[in-house]
Amino acid sequence: MEINEQQHTAEPTMRALIQHSHDGPRDLRLTAESRRPTPGPGEYLIRVGAAGINFADVLQTRGTYGSGPQAPYPAGFEATGEIVAAGQGVAEPLVLGSHVVGAGPGAFAQYMTMPAAQVLPVPPGWSDAQALGLVLNWATALAALKPLGEAEAGETVLIHAAAGGVGQAAVRLARHYGARVIATASAAKHDTVAALGADAVLDSARPDLAAEITRLTGGVDVVLESVGQATFPVSLAVTKPFIGRVVVFGAASGEAVLTTHDLVFTHRVQVKGLHIGALAAAVPAVYRGLLTELEALIANGVYPPGAPQLHPLADGPGVLRDLEAGTTRGKHALDPWR
Repeated sequence: MEINEQQHTAEPTMRALIQHSHDGPRDLRLTAESRRPTPGPGEYLIRVGAAGINFADVLQTRGTYGSGPQAPYPAGFEATGEIVAAGQGVAEPLVLGSHVVGAGPGAFAQYMTMPAAQVLPVPPGWSDAQALGLVLNWATALAALKPLGEAEAGETVLIHAAAGGVGQAAVRLARHYGARVIATASAAKHDTVAALGADAVLDSARPDLAAEITRLTGGVDVVLESVGQATFPVSLAVTKPFIGRVVVFGAASGEAVLTTHDLVFTHRVQVKGLHIGALAAAVPAVYRGLLTELEALIANGVYPPGAPQLHPLADGPGVLRDLEAGTTRGKHALDPWR
């Protein structure tokens, strides 16, 4: 029998979403012919069960995410799934077939690679989708509140974009650690945030937002700032001078400017930048401490299984457009096998 040599040696392919330009989600397109990756040294190959959608994915489609990939590129970076192969040099490898949550390039696909040192097992009894957010949303919220924000019981924490994935985690965590929580969100999302236990939920678009926060608090101790241009002046204005901390981990509404003159003469506050992936690389001991704390929070029921809205892979561009427009709430994810 004659063998088709081309078919015999062809690289395995998979379904994936590829970003073809920096013109936004409209140029994110589904293909069934993307090459399946192979794990490099220190990496796992993951059969993706669910891929998390984050605002950073929107920024990448616009080419505005720091050190982001250049188009064309396989989109997405957060996922959960099954380990199906391991590259060389993986220290203390997990058993093939284990389900893990982590990050890596090309998550909006049926297969992706992840750095083995930065994955966590999916908690027992949880589905792949329920574990999304563990190493990104919840780890970012925890890092912003504790090692960077140094939030203590009895202090007041201001959380912007509180209906989003990081925002909801931050409200839960701040309440758990005994802080008073002032949250901002669009009016249609106030019920979601209030149900998490925020002490006050304010309309992020109200023109007197800074004055109202100051009236309620007299000044806040910690601000979790992920919105940028639209809220950054408010964050600076309501933070307690010298002892107040503003932790910046996003700019969904655009870049904001802070000068040395501002810091010396107008807003005498502590401003700290946070990117969870950079933190994991630069200070791995701090990052592992975050993951250990999160495992304890899960065991104690403080961190419940997630409930992301799961969409077919082909719906990814539309979900990103909705996220960019600010019409989503909570966590959204893609199923690459649908």
